[in-house]
Amino acid sequence: MRYAYFPGCSSHGTGKEYESSTQAVAKKLGMELVEIPDWSCCGATAAHGKSHLLNVALPARNLAIAEDMGLDTLTTGCAACYQQLANANKEMTENKEIKEKINKITGKEYKGTLKVKSLVEAIGTVDQELLKSNIVKPLSGLRVAAYYGCLLVRPPQITGFDDPENPMFMDNMMKLAGAEALDWAHKTECCGASLGVSNLGIAVKLINKILKGVIASGADCVVVACPFCHLNLDWHQKSVNKQLGTSYEMPVFYFTELLGLAMGINQDELGLKTHFTDTQKILSKVG
Repeated sequence: MRYAYFPGCSSHGTGKEYESSTQAVAKKLGMELVEIPDWSCCGATAAHGKSHLLNVALPARNLAIAEDMGLDTLTTGCAACYQQLANANKEMTENKEIKEKINKITGKEYKGTLKVKSLVEAIGTVDQELLKSNIVKPLSGLRVAAYYGCLLVRPPQITGFDDPENPMFMDNMMKLAGAEALDWAHKTECCGASLGVSNLGIAVKLINKILKGVIASGADCVVVACPFCHLNLDWHQKSVNKQLGTSYEMPVFYFTELLGLAMGINQDELGLKTHFTDTQKILSKVG
């Protein structure tokens, strides 16, 4: 399985744990993630507020480069990057006028031959027996709340790989890894994304709503598939605690980290010891 891989701007910064765990899990599963050469920012999350053409052109440039690699599918871990790339792919394949304008702007011709998949879909559609065969350290006793956020599965006419209101891809992968995936009410609520930088007061209210839902579900931890979601739910727990007088200490993991742990991959390789909210107390439950 070979994929053109778009790492995104956070892959070596705030999302470095996602990147390292993604590479480790992909290797275990025989997935070859071929990084797109000379990739550039996809425009998430600000470009759509400036210009529609800019919002399509930024990800379309990466699509054109990926298409030239001769691979038929592009994948990316970040939900915001996925949304940008999938939306641009739809626009470029369905709107001839937009396609011509964008190809002229970028100086690269995108023919529209690529499929765009989120990393959740790419790993979640790997042969189930192959996934099961790699689980050597089941996450028995771990209760997980899978949080998809607002961009990974919506709108369905762009994403289309999971239920937009009650997605199950990460839940099913956590079950395969031996964890208990809980049913809870805030799977697709917005965490505030970049508002954690520009308007923390609003983000705090949104994050608090999600964390309150996690606590109510009885979960031991949250799993996510987006660096922005992880940053807000992990790092900004302290902001919520400070502003609202709460005392959250809820571990937040990338789904690839927990999959990797169940596959027997070393914690250091997965980045499990570099989170802002402590992970070790909860991980001691699974050995």
